[in-house]
Amino acid sequence: MTSSFSRRHALGLLAAPLAVPLFSHAASAATLEEIKKRGYMIVATEDDFRPFEFVKDGKPTGFDNELLEDLRKFAPFQVKQEIIPWTGLLAGVSTGKYDVALTAAIITKERKKSLDFTSPIADATHYYVKRKGDTSITSIKDLSGKTCGVQAGSALLGRLPELETMLKKDGGKLGKVVEYTSYPEAYQDLALKRVDYVVNTIINIKALVTEKPTVFEIGQAVSGKSYPAWAVAKDNKELLAFLNEFIGKEKANGRFAELQKKWFNESFPDLPVTFEPEF
Repeated sequence: MTSSFSRRHALGLLAAPLAVPLFSHAASAATLEEIKKRGYMIVATEDDFRPFEFVKDGKPTGFDNELLEDLRKFAPFQVKQEIIPWTGLLAGVSTGKYDVALTAAIITKERKKSLDFTSPIADATHYYVKRKGDTSITSIKDLSGKTCGVQAGSALLGRLPELETMLKKDGGKLGKVVEYTSYPEAYQDLALKRVDYVVNTIINIKALVTEKPTVFEIGQAVSGKSYPAWAVAKDNKELLAFLNEFIGKEKANGRFAELQKKWFNESFPDLPVTFEPEF
């Protein structure tokens, strides 16, 4: 994949390696027993990743934040929350700064080198979004040579070669790729015609188009199946089992589907219990 990047987003590029840690987890990552002994667990959530996590009127809300409130009732210890930008969130879990990445982190082969993931919490198949009424893009082949926006350090960036393969089948090519520190920045540039399309998960794009139907329009899938989940440091098996127990309970009592319908306008009853990514 050949990509060129905008200088104005150099900060995102510098931070990108932190978002997908390549190192194994440090000994400082707390086990479930250690968390119980100290009396609290620290979870990290994103500051602006609608509809999973965001801040409204000064309060955290979204799918994951509502689950977090349920987790606080389920856990036999205090659950503290740190709301931070995406870049650095997963690295913070790998090194033990945070115990859990309570965010919709897409499961990838690279991330599984330093993290373990819970059961998937939603569908994260990648789609493109374009400006409403942009007739220059009516199908995937029309993306050839056009400027793409994507979040720095994201799994979506790592799977752009799938889109590149689709384009090559029709004699096309992947155009310039601009990385952003957050998706709201990418959407703003899309609206201002600084990029031609943005790649994100179907849930995030649906939320965007629902919020701004006169500005944006959903395109087509540009990846195979993909799933997001919460993450803990590699081999932190007891903590992972604790979180999966909670997720299983929420699914069994109908709460999971209820929140999915509330925030995604659909539920995902057939999510796999575990997922081994191809990419």
